[in-house]
Amino acid sequence: MEQNGNITAAVLVIGDEILSGRTQDQNTSYIARYLGEIGVELREARVVPDVTEEIVAAVDALRRRYTYVLTTGGIGPTHDDITADAIAAAFGVEIDEDPRAVAMLLERIKPEDLNAARRRMARIPKGAELIENVISKAPGFMIGNVIVMAGVPIIMQAMLDAAAGRLARGAKVLVATVDADSLPEGRYAADLSKIAEAHEKVTIGSYPSFSSAGVRNQIVLRSRDADELERAAGAVRSLIARLSANGTPI
Repeated sequence: MEQNGNITAAVLVIGDEILSGRTQDQNTSYIARYLGEIGVELREARVVPDVTEEIVAAVDALRRRYTYVLTTGGIGPTHDDITADAIAAAFGVEIDEDPRAVAMLLERIKPEDLNAARRRMARIPKGAELIENVISKAPGFMIGNVIVMAGVPIIMQAMLDAAAGRLARGAKVLVATVDADSLPEGRYAADLSKIAEAHEKVTIGSYPSFSSAGVRNQIVLRSRDADELERAAGAVRSLIARLSANGTPI
């Protein structure tokens, strides 16, 4: 669904290895940036284990709330790759070996090497569209507003490229960044809040970073309205310039 006319999305990361800390999720930040470039606003990200009931519950909740749900992980050849079955359960459809998916696998795998484990990657929920995978040929799929992709980053990225043409586009979110340098957040927090209230179409956040050189603050503004973004950014720049000129207390 659309929220306030915007195209929205959620990411559902599936896998015990993410929750255990053994594997770091590299996909969510990539997807967020990618979607932002095509005007799709990522509004939520969840991580669930390799448990059918958990996957089904998350998919059901997210697909009703957002325009798209993008899942990563759990569509490989091993016994714990249960995402495809869980998605079929969420949509109440059957799942079986798809001849189209088998044909894709055979582009890379010899017929005699297409064993039972590898054939698991050809099991697709009924009614789903396949998503091409130019890296390993094992496809992802899209059913309803849910896009199911691999967890391996390079493969996920290839699948996202293949799926992107099916997604509706919204207005791109524009970004402006104002350096507050070492000016403490406490100095500008109250005035920044007033600027945010005066520019409702602009989202404003303050983000500190820490290094051996000390604390550095950046104020990031986001909006789909270029003129409003520039007005808000101008107000922030003026605020920071005024406070900096007055000196920074210890």
